[in-house]
Amino acid sequence: MRDDLSITEQAALLSGASEWESRANERAGVPAFVMSDGPHGVRRQLGSGDHLGLGESKPATCFPTAGTVANSWDPVLVERMGRALGREAHDLDVNILLGPGMNIKRNPLCGRNFEYFSEDPIVSGRMAAGLITGVQSQGVGACPKHFAVNSQELRRQSSNSVVDDRTMRELYLTAFEIAVREAKPWSVMTSYNRVNGVYAHENAHLLQDILRKEWGFDGWLSPTGGGSNSAVAAVRAGGSLEMPSPGYTSVRELVAAVHAGTLSKDDVERRAREVATTARRTGGRQVDRNGVLRPDVIDAHHDIARQVAEASDVLLKNDGRVAGGSVLPLKRGTRVAIIGDMAKIPRFQGSGSSKVNATRSESLLDQFMRSSDVAVAGYRQGYERRCAPNTVLLDDAVALAADKGTDVVVVVIGLDERSESEGLDRSTMAIPQLQVDLIGALHATGKPIVAVLVAGSPVQTSWIDDADAVLYVGLSGQAGASAAVRILTGEVNPSGRLAETWPIDYADCPSAAWYPADGPDAIYREGPFVGYRYYRTADIPVRFPFGYGLSYASFSFGALSVNDDGVSFTVTNTSDVEGATVAQLYVRGPQVGYSGRIVNSSFIKVRLAAHERRVVHIDFDQYTFRHYDPTVQRWCTESGSWTVMVGEDCDHDRLRAQFTVEGDVEPVPADPALGAYLTGRVKDATDDELATLFRGHVPLTSPSSVFGVNDPIVSWQHSRGLVARAVARTLVRREARISRKKGAPDLDTLFVLNMPPRAMSKMTGGLVDGAMVDAIVLVANGHAVRGLGAFVVAYLRNRSAARNIAKELHHD
Repeated sequence: MRDDLSITEQAALLSGASEWESRANERAGVPAFVMSDGPHGVRRQLGSGDHLGLGESKPATCFPTAGTVANSWDPVLVERMGRALGREAHDLDVNILLGPGMNIKRNPLCGRNFEYFSEDPIVSGRMAAGLITGVQSQGVGACPKHFAVNSQELRRQSSNSVVDDRTMRELYLTAFEIAVREAKPWSVMTSYNRVNGVYAHENAHLLQDILRKEWGFDGWLSPTGGGSNSAVAAVRAGGSLEMPSPGYTSVRELVAAVHAGTLSKDDVERRAREVATTARRTGGRQVDRNGVLRPDVIDAHHDIARQVAEASDVLLKNDGRVAGGSVLPLKRGTRVAIIGDMAKIPRFQGSGSSKVNATRSESLLDQFMRSSDVAVAGYRQGYERRCAPNTVLLDDAVALAADKGTDVVVVVIGLDERSESEGLDRSTMAIPQLQVDLIGALHATGKPIVAVLVAGSPVQTSWIDDADAVLYVGLSGQAGASAAVRILTGEVNPSGRLAETWPIDYADCPSAAWYPADGPDAIYREGPFVGYRYYRTADIPVRFPFGYGLSYASFSFGALSVNDDGVSFTVTNTSDVEGATVAQLYVRGPQVGYSGRIVNSSFIKVRLAAHERRVVHIDFDQYTFRHYDPTVQRWCTESGSWTVMVGEDCDHDRLRAQFTVEGDVEPVPADPALGAYLTGRVKDATDDELATLFRGHVPLTSPSSVFGVNDPIVSWQHSRGLVARAVARTLVRREARISRKKGAPDLDTLFVLNMPPRAMSKMTGGLVDGAMVDAIVLVANGHAVRGLGAFVVAYLRNRSAARNIAKELHHD
């Protein structure tokens, strides 16, 4: 970047030119570059585009979502998927792929969980590092998101995530740390929310102290769409590029702050250089590309999508009422009844900004029809997708199942498009009752029942006793149907393992009583006890533990040895078929409760031929034994006897040993004032114990009776102003009406309802600036006439100022 750029030119590089494109500066040799959503497929939108997945986009391969891919526990395979994503981004003229999503799954109801890998930071970090490495090997930048502590969709643009330092560092930041250190992403996307009172995109502790200085990140930082609060505060804290385009409003604000002495010129130049470096690194926008995928690429990547799905599907149950034992794999010549609306009209991805226009689509019914291993006895819809009662569909399905021409029933069940989406959280862990009733009725026929479960997150399984086998396919991408049929017929041996715990009931979840937070503060009262860290420490039974999954093969573990480098042990395939298992390493510290809870340390996927034995080694690394001590603000390792465990899931240790660690601190007895946090029984934690966890200060939002620029528009329902109240209530009614009509969430209206007014200055391409937002807030507080007058004045000033900035940039 040239040294003679004006402060206006530098500031202009820190906001986009459009929804997806950065600003260029020809004089400085800085090209524009194009960004696209892309956690599991390139969403290259046509025209000006949008950020919610509502507009049309170019066809691209839809791979399994992150929540499904994580069940493969295979970073090498995910790196291959990343290379395919990078290749498609290149061919579709995309320079930066906005993904992967890697927030920790704090609660199973988070509407965006299907986009995130795991409840565990080691699994999340290693899988993300593999994907990022693959994408960037193709000359396309990856942008992991959302940094940081983003756990709910409700009020996501205004919520304050309140989390203690130790929990934040050990649980919510470690995955990002692994990804940044191991894969070196070119950019990172920050989250909408505040973190302990400070917006993530202007949180200097997160962006400077931790991300840049401690982890060595040297790329640029972008807020999630419209997630910037103050452009000046963001640049001062380390934030770089505002997207989508806020017009020239941010340029004006940055230049004014420099002239006023409230922002350093060096900060602006540093951030501008980060953006310019990436622009040159990606080569900028290549306008000579045709922007479509070649047929051979489409074919090859569809095959990769299928292989990823095959490795990620999890066999949850395999009993049977058939001769010879388990119902799966289906024996050759079996006559199969296919039942379920989703068997014919597939659901293989979630809704929102990650939604991909798939190059192909498969259905389970079609794939069974093509199979030479089994015969299809017939198909019945079984249930209404939108949950409308229909006894005729149920009776037809039962009749087909009971028919003497049917040997086995395969029923596809799960969550529909309304249930899992960006913009809203799930209301329940249950699948529709109509589907539960259907499974019970099919079970009553006496035929073996195989359930294929479609869902991006855990569901309650009160119905599971009525199924003889359950294959969880998650949201398995465009090739998910063929992958599932290959597993059901035994052509592929299932090897997926759950990357999150499945509780018996939602009420068992540690955060069930306070999730999602409907007020300004989302208090992480459960502390570090998320997922298996909670269930195992507090001794709460679960339906399926973290790391669980069945196989058509069987494996034994033995000969564990431990030294300073890591652990070695043997894994033997004791069956007659080839298969793969995931060897998982867990450690527990010298103390109990809060300090000595069990944590996943590492893992390795092992593929073995029939009766093959192999010696496996898993290294210890910088993450294995450490904990974060907030009193000294550094990572520490406790000396003493650690328990080392190896198994195929977190609840069943196959091997165990004690290992003496020479750390840098001696074990210190836990503060008894932590109370319930010492036993993991966090639902019983008192406010005083919570305060102890936060070392005396819980950073809550100060209450106010006045609406501000960061209060969501949905809260205007309670405004004293008639106009604001009418706007909010109209939007609420509109969302409900459209959702009922479409059978899918109205993401556009939901976005507006959860949006704080200040986002208008970030999402309107410069048509609205900060002064106009202040005027709108006056209306929300009941001052309609004064607010309208101020809005008109601010509008005229904004237009004039924008023209002046445009002239200056054009002149330069």
